[in-house]
Amino acid sequence: MLNLSILLEDSARQYPDRDALVLGDTRLTYAQVNAAANQVANLLVERGIQPGDKVALSCPNLPYFPIVYYGILKAGGVVVPLNVLLKGREVAFHLTEADVKAYFCFQGTPDLAIGAEGHAGFEQAKADGSGIEHFFMIMADPAAASSIDGTETLGQALAGKSPVFDAVVTEASDTAIILFTSGTTGRAKGAELSHSNTMMNVVTMNRLFGNQPASDTHVLTLPLFHTFGATVQMHAGFATAATLLLVPRFDAEQVIGLMQKEDVTFFAGVPTMWWGLLAALEQAGGSVDVERIARNLRIGASGGASLPVEIISKVKEKLGVTILEGYGLSETSPVATFSDPEQEPRPGSIGVPIWGVEVKLINDDWSEVTGVDEIGEIAIKGHNIMKGYYGRPEATAEAIQNGWFRSGDLARRDADGFYYIVDRSKDMIIRGGFNVYPREIEEVLMTHPDVSLAAVVGIPHESHGEEVKAFVILNAGAAVTEEELVAWGKEQMASYKYPRLVTFVESLPMTATGKILKRELVD
Repeated sequence: MLNLSILLEDSARQYPDRDALVLGDTRLTYAQVNAAANQVANLLVERGIQPGDKVALSCPNLPYFPIVYYGILKAGGVVVPLNVLLKGREVAFHLTEADVKAYFCFQGTPDLAIGAEGHAGFEQAKADGSGIEHFFMIMADPAAASSIDGTETLGQALAGKSPVFDAVVTEASDTAIILFTSGTTGRAKGAELSHSNTMMNVVTMNRLFGNQPASDTHVLTLPLFHTFGATVQMHAGFATAATLLLVPRFDAEQVIGLMQKEDVTFFAGVPTMWWGLLAALEQAGGSVDVERIARNLRIGASGGASLPVEIISKVKEKLGVTILEGYGLSETSPVATFSDPEQEPRPGSIGVPIWGVEVKLINDDWSEVTGVDEIGEIAIKGHNIMKGYYGRPEATAEAIQNGWFRSGDLARRDADGFYYIVDRSKDMIIRGGFNVYPREIEEVLMTHPDVSLAAVVGIPHESHGEEVKAFVILNAGAAVTEEELVAWGKEQMASYKYPRLVTFVESLPMTATGKILKRELVD
């Protein structure tokens, strides 16, 4: 027997008065969060939700997210977290694809109409005969009327519900979560993760980080609907009774302020967030107590995309912490490899396989690549591999063979067994018959003193097949021209690698999780 909700329940028993969630002036203890999750579970059971039924959740990083999330698990349901940026048509697809029975949706903000889009998706899915029955609008003020006429609010639905609930018994192999992939290679697919998949990742990461009970304070700006934020910080944090400082939308200045005020010990982010923190520290000058931040910051972690070596060096210089870099996917619960804190860091490496997980490099035909520094596609096997893609047996069979999951990511392995991401296989550029890996070009460009951030893509070319193009954000006050940067690149890289085309931009298109949308750059 195993139910992920034990992560919350156990900490609530041992540390009932410790702050669990903090958002602005709101501070909720573990006892309060557990009681609210129990109310959600009672609501779902009363509305006919059975063990194994799917329940969707659209909500930014607010206390409602973990409360509803763990409430669904307590009731024996399967959590289907949805990206808050989805439009109504996309919401309907996800609700239908996952056979969702109930849907909790935040009202949204003037800038992000989550509630309106979510309700439109609910109505469309219902009209299409998907079987969805219940819609609950999560209002910022639980006492407020719904922002959509005729819909029930979470506050109304929970009125009078008991704060006591005995979690439904589930097996370790039962599905706990369905995470939809980004769909960058086609129609989005729902990865089924069991209670055991996620629990093993949580235990392994807490062991790796050395997290101790009731001793850590996390800044949680990674979206909780994404597996990185949910597992490495929310689940792992609740497992050790950490205090989670919620940030609904990443703002570097706000995060730095929290690091000072709350003596943060743990920060995890995607590379663009670390880049943003560095830029904000630079702009703040002497107004930030960097020494205090560095004194308390115990763990810095990065994932979701490859971390430029230049950022690792600057963070070490300014904050005194070595960023531990890891790698994983929704399909791997998510972490598959991570830096080993007990060994000397290797900048640019995603580390070694975590405990209980095997990694190898393969060719297109699944044959193994064994040479040192030879490039192959990452394949993963272990306790973290998903059960499969929900309702998609053909896609599952294509992705998993003999327990091995193929990732679509290209990497090399050094003589000591450390892995280094080269690129997404779909992002690789083939110029004149030569393989060009954008990550490598981006790393070189970011060593230029005027370059703050770079993204490299391949664009169609008549004679070469593809040409290398770089989109570059410059540092404040930079004077380099596009032509000068191309000439500099020519000096630094082989003739088939350096970007012939450079475009300066103010910003780069990104997903809600901070990944650069290279497909949009290509378009």
